[in-house]
Amino acid sequence: MKEIFNYLQLTEKLSSSGMPTPEQLREIAAADVKFVVNLATPKSEGWMPEEGDVFQSLGVDYLSIRVDWENPTAQDLARFLDAMAAHEGQRVHVHCQANFRATAFIGLYRVLRLGWEKERAFEDARKIWKVEEYPVWQKFVDESLTQAK
Repeated sequence: MKEIFNYLQLTEKLSSSGMPTPEQLREIAAADVKFVVNLATPKSEGWMPEEGDVFQSLGVDYLSIRVDWENPTAQDLARFLDAMAAHEGQRVHVHCQANFRATAFIGLYRVLRLGWEKERAFEDARKIWKVEEYPVWQKFVDESLTQAK
């Protein structure tokens, strides 16, 4: 799995990455991942319409939340938070095209559901990108954290 674009092992049971190749889908399942969340859209480079079917055939639960890069929504985040809660304690892999959406959503999950401080929650995201360099995403993160209070 370490060869997947922008792969990060975040905790023992949580990893994230950019878009895996068709061959890497099997590597994810072989790593005992029980749930995969794909935050990319059909417009994303490397999008595989059959990804969910492949994972399900390998015994991995799968959810696609098509997060528009230019317009992430509170509904997208709510679906993600609920899915993460439903699979708590399982080995989970979250991906998108480049691991930007994935690390942003994981950062928000850490703050909103796990009670982490914002700085610590977004340390992993900063290994790959800077949310503040993308105004749409900075606004989304700020509004998500403000609305949760």
